[in-house]
Order: sequence, then structure tokens, then C-alpha cells
Amino acid sequence: MFIRIKKSRNSPKRSVQIVESRRESGKVKQKIVKHMGTAMEGEELESLKALAESVKCAMEQSGQLPLFKDPAPATLPADRRTVSTIPRESFDVNLLDIEEEKRVIRGIHDIYGKLYDELGFGRIIANPARNKRSIQALREIVLARVANPQSKRGSVLTLEENFAVHLDLNLVYRMMDKIGDKEILKLNKRVYEKTKTLFKEKIDLIYFDATTLYFESFNEDAFRKNGYSKDGKFKQPQVVLALMVTEEGLPVGYKAFSGDTFDGHTLIPTLEEVKKHYDLNKVVYVADAGMFNRDNLEELETLDEHEISYIVGARIKNMPTSIKEKILNPENYKEIINKDISVATFEYEGKKLLVSYSPKRARKDRYEREKGIEKLKRRLEKSKSLKGHLSNQGYRKYLRLRKDDTDKDAKSCKVAIELDEEKMEEDALWDGLKGIVTNNDELSDEALIAHYANLWQVEESFRITKHDLRVRPVYHYKESRVKAHLAISFMAYTLLRHLEHRVRLQYKKLSPQRIRKALLGVQESILYDTRNDKRFALPSSVSIEAEKIYKLMGVKMHRKAYLL
Repeated sequence: MFIRIKKSRNSPKRSVQIVESRRESGKVKQKIVKHMGTAMEGEELESLKALAESVKCAMEQSGQLPLFKDPAPATLPADRRTVSTIPRESFDVNLLDIEEEKRVIRGIHDIYGKLYDELGFGRIIANPARNKRSIQALREIVLARVANPQSKRGSVLTLEENFAVHLDLNLVYRMMDKIGDKEILKLNKRVYEKTKTLFKEKIDLIYFDATTLYFESFNEDAFRKNGYSKDGKFKQPQVVLALMVTEEGLPVGYKAFSGDTFDGHTLIPTLEEVKKHYDLNKVVYVADAGMFNRDNLEELETLDEHEISYIVGARIKNMPTSIKEKILNPENYKEIINKDISVATFEYEGKKLLVSYSPKRARKDRYEREKGIEKLKRRLEKSKSLKGHLSNQGYRKYLRLRKDDTDKDAKSCKVAIELDEEKMEEDALWDGLKGIVTNNDELSDEALIAHYANLWQVEESFRITKHDLRVRPVYHYKESRVKAHLAISFMAYTLLRHLEHRVRLQYKKLSPQRIRKALLGVQESILYDTRNDKRFALPSSVSIEAEKIYKLMGVKMHRKAYLL
């Protein structure tokens, strides 16, 4: 098999096809095995070609006999038979005798199930021959989290009610106990390898960030610790999750830390693990200002033997006074990027400090500050109590205390609270300014700004993980099961992102929520003939988007009723 690019006479787009050469009657003929889609010349076409190469490799490998076969798909009610092999007389029924016994969702298992097998998640658990039931349970729990994320008990009930999959809850817990550190490392390496196949060259840009996941508990242990919570759950134990993704949001790997770990202390241990286990060279790491501290920057320099460079957000308001004066001097800036952004570069402890100014960002900063101050004023009007305003969170930093001398007859000194106008004017000087520190001297200023601006991909990844997959709150208490829960959630996240990537390249951009909704709509009614005890499956009508997803994934969509 090989990849063929075809030009169209009346279109600037190129068709990408997987083609196989066959000899028929002494002549070599070419047959299209799979049409991948069309794309414009450039990066879009290269991405589609890389995807085609990955699909071709999967097809070729599926023709080989592996050491251990992947587990068979879940036994849903009905092995789909070819209708033409069953006599038509078997379908002669009286509608008055027909009852709908159950409605079963097919789309999740058909599409995400196939992708699960392609990614090789069935080989994560060791000793496949002896752990067939656990391997099958892992597959079902991951697909259940994709379909409707909830507790493991809730997932078992969902599989029973909506997918006709019978799974024992105790088997699920035993399966989780078989996902240890070795299995998690194997998962990370497999996800990295599969993501890498979607790129023509090696992955050269990785985005990094960390977040917190809280527990429905108030008891700490060595792993579940109280710490700074990004969810505002400061009295509940948590764990810290560090995530790495590509520029497209595709997963590269993850690592879990105890809940009291500072965000900035997650970067180096994660990179050390990447350096040890992954084949990465000339990689640029992008991280937000939470990773900006002296220790991190010094340790990042020790990774240069692997040609790893970094782009890290800088806390420019905390810089030395001499540098802040230069940052606030408009004469140091030059206009770039269609005159929408201006930049200034400075030296900071032997590294490049790049500060950009955007009028659009300045308007946004000013609007958000004024909105926060208005809210603060309303709170002050309601209550002058110091206790409710002592926190320095949010816009309360614009409050200050002063001696209240309005009551001259008072024997004791009273303290009043008021808005700090000087602080507001001082902050206004920084509107529209954003800084990054880098040791990369190859990328242009425009490229550095563009790469850092794309950090929203990892932020969106956490949004998908926290909200779409509801990885929090965590209901498990044993450290091993907490880690297994995170591994299951990471597998589900990988499925969402990889399918989203394929759909975008081969069809159009659809969010994970929209894809899931389309696939949840692919259902079958299980019909029972009360007269002769026969059962039939009747596929439902489906959306155009679901049809397209089935086609691009190479999964046959059944239209007609069939006998069970």
C-alpha cells in the first residue's frame, strides 16, 4: 500500500488516498483502499498525509499476526449478520405482535471502540492471556467514560442500561488494581508513539501545564494532600495533574503529583521523565507563568544536551525595577505582525525576555479591571466590615486601610477601608503587556509570540478533562486506584482528541461534545416478536455528521433490520 496525492482539474485542493497495487490477469492495477479526504497545499495537506500514513501503518499491522491478539469487542445484543444470508420469511411479522424490548446505543462502541483498539490500549495490562476479563473491563469503563462520565458504579449501570453490556463492579475494581506504575508508563509511551505517527517529522513543540483535582473527602494521606486548589476547594485533599499536549491539543503524556506540590515544581520532574523514556530532540517546551521561577530556569538549562529549549511566561510585574522601567518605556517597542502587536526584547539573567504589547489585549485588561472594581464598589456599599475584605484575592488588592478620623470624639482609633486609586493607576500602566522568557535563539519574535499564544490548547485540554470527562471529583481513596482512575481518564481523553483530529482533517472541525452527541444518536431498537419469540434489531435514523464519522473511520453503518 502507498499514499497517493491526486490533483483535481477544477479545484485547488488535493485528494489524499491510500492505494494498493494488485495484479489481475497479468496486469498491475491500483485500487483505492481508503479515501482520506481533500486539503489545500501546505500545512493542511501535510497533516492529512501524515494521518494517511498512520492509518496505512495500522492497516498493514492488522494483517500481521501479533503475539497476543487484542480482546474482542464487547458482546452487544446482536452479532450483526448479513441480512442476505437469512431467509426473508424470517422477517415476516405482524406489527401487532412486536414490542420494543430495549434501545441500545451503538455509535460509541463502533467508533471509539475501533479507535481504542487501534491505539493498542488493550495491551496496557500485563499478561493478556491471563487477564482477558480485566482487559475487557478496562475497555468498557474507558468507553463508558467517553459516553457519560461518572463514578465506576454509575458507569456499570450506564453500560447495562444503554449499551446492553453486563459488567461486574468488583471486576472493575480488580482491573484497576492491575494498573500500576509500569502500566501507566506503558500507557504514556504508547500514547506518545501514536501521537507521533500523526506528524511527518518528530514532535518539536510541546505545551505543558498543571492543574488540581479534588476529592470528596477531608482526610489527607501521603498522596492526597491539601494545597493551593484551582477549584477553590482549599479544605479538601487533592492531587496535581501535569499534562503535555502538542500544538493541536493531541496528548503526549501526563504525570500525577501529591496535592501539596507547587505547580512550578511539576515541570522539571515531568521533563526528566520525558528525557529518560521518550525519543525527543530539538523540542520547544511552552509553559505559562506558573512555571516561571529561578530554579526551573536554571534546571531547564541542564537539559540542553537533548537540545530542549523553552518558552515560559514571565511575571513581568515582579521583575527588578531596572527592567520594569525599560518594559514601561514605549520607545523600546517596535511594531510587528501587521502593526497589531509591538515587541521589545531585553536580557534577563542571560536569557531573552520578550515583552509584547497588544492594543486589543489592553482594552480587554482595562475592561476586566473596571468590571472587577465596579463589583468591588458594590460590595463596599453593602458592607464596610474589614473581615470580609481582608483577602488579597482577585480585585481586592485595590483596597487599602486608613485611619478613620471622622468621629473626633471617639477615644479609640478606628480603621476604615477604601479604594486604592494609586494602585489602580499603577496597574493600568501594564495593560496589554505580556512577557515570555526563552533560551531559543532560532525562532523569530513573531513565532515566539504565536507559540506562547497557542497555550490555550493545554488549557482547553484541562477543560475537556475536567468538564467533558468529569475527572473530578475523585471518589477513590487508595493511591493505586487514584492513579488508575487518572489513567482511565487519560485514555478517554486520548480517544476524544484523536478522533477530533481525524474528523477535522477528513471532514470539518467538530468539538468532542458534538462528536459524542452524534455518536450517541446512533442507536438500535431491540424488537421482540411475542408470537414466535424472535428478536430483531432495527437501526435508527442518524445524523449526517454521524454518517461522515462512520465513513472516515471505515466502519460500516447498518441501515436495515436484522435477526438476532
